[in-house]
Amino acid sequence: MTAEEFKKADLNGDGNISQQEMEIYIEAKRREMEDEDAKRDQQRKMVWFALFGMLLYPLFVFGTEALGFTNASGVIGDMAPTYFMAVSVVVGAFFGADAYVKGKKEKKDKDDD
Repeated sequence: MTAEEFKKADLNGDGNISQQEMEIYIEAKRREMEDEDAKRDQQRKMVWFALFGMLLYPLFVFGTEALGFTNASGVIGDMAPTYFMAVSVVVGAFFGADAYVKGKKEKKDKDDD
């Protein structure tokens, strides 16, 4: 346990970590890990949803055209550049943030050694 972790675990600041303080610290760490895991899962689902939307978008255009809704297919087709850019930004932001966090963590781990 590093000095920083020791300070976080020592809730009353007396310089000793009691059993209760250790249990609270461990529970807080466990919840933090669960929250991070849930966050990554939700981000992954969001990205997959966005990617499937990008793949299915052209089918909506063809579908409306095939059903005879030429005006609707024109409107949907006109929105395509905006839609694809917005989804690309979402996906790019996810991968960019993920790479940034990993790089920051690796740098911190390297500095600790």
